Amino acid sequence: MARCVTTGISRDPSRHEAFTRSTGAKVVSSYADVLKDLSIDAVILATPHSLHGEHVTQAAKAGKHVFVEKPFTLTRVSAEQTIEATRKAGVTLAVGFNRRFSPAFVEMKRRIQAGEIGDILHVEGQNSGPTGHGLKGGNWRGTRKEAPGGGMTARGIHALDCMIQIAGPVASVYASSKKLKLPPEVDMDDTTAMLLQFAGGASGCLSAVFVTGDYWRVQALGSKGWLEIRSETELVARGLEGAPQTVKLPAVDKERAELEAFADAVAAKQLFTVPPAEVINGVAVLESIEKSSASGSPVQIR
Repeated sequence: MARCVTTGISRDPSRHEAFTRSTGAKVVSSYADVLKDLSIDAVILATPHSLHGEHVTQAAKAGKHVFVEKPFTLTRVSAEQTIEATRKAGVTLAVGFNRRFSPAFVEMKRRIQAGEIGDILHVEGQNSGPTGHGLKGGNWRGTRKEAPGGGMTARGIHALDCMIQIAGPVASVYASSKKLKLPPEVDMDDTTAMLLQFAGGASGCLSAVFVTGDYWRVQALGSKGWLEIRSETELVARGLEGAPQTVKLPAVDKERAELEAFADAVAAKQLFTVPPAEVINGVAVLESIEKSSASGSPVQIR
């Protein structure tokens, strides 16, 4: 497979003439035509969240490998059906969780797997920022249909994915999701927080505030110490004794790394580059947020 982007899709290809001249990639207006193009092996999808399932399934039926942006889909049922479509077609599916390639998170996972902090007892995640202030009425990203749980679809789901990798599948969600600051024409929540119970016994808490300063944090607390990241390249570690130690790591291009991993998986004929069970569990958590917030009770995830 040629490892390059050859074609883009836009409702108005004429707007991208400069891009075509500078990159050599053509821009067309039809997804169907792209799926029929035998010279194209794979597609990269950054369409509205509610269309991911349909677009992935169409690509799978056309024999195209698929890299799709997060969130994968918005309901557990659609996630399961879409993954089954890719499995039946025998195509590689990748989900755009670029934080998996963050140097600090890669090192965090290595240390956890090596047993450095013992058994995982509790995990915390936070991914917030000012994105909501830039939304305008009518923008699909600022609607409840496309953004259940407020900033969780754009930001918080990255922290959730990291937490699932650390502590395993989430078994229950107790959430509060509210609209406190966004203007009336932007119909979505901006302040979302939840308590999580993991199937393996660990607890967790996660929040995503869409109208504040940038803030990224994942922390794993174990029986022998804790590990915390607040940036792409720094990991803080503390054992049961002594002062915290900061480890600085060289930066990487996360987006390039995840696309190269996708291409490698296609070449190796691997069906998934993100475990499907983790994808489905993350979608199930996302789907549970508004249900729990509306009922005021935890939602169990099967």
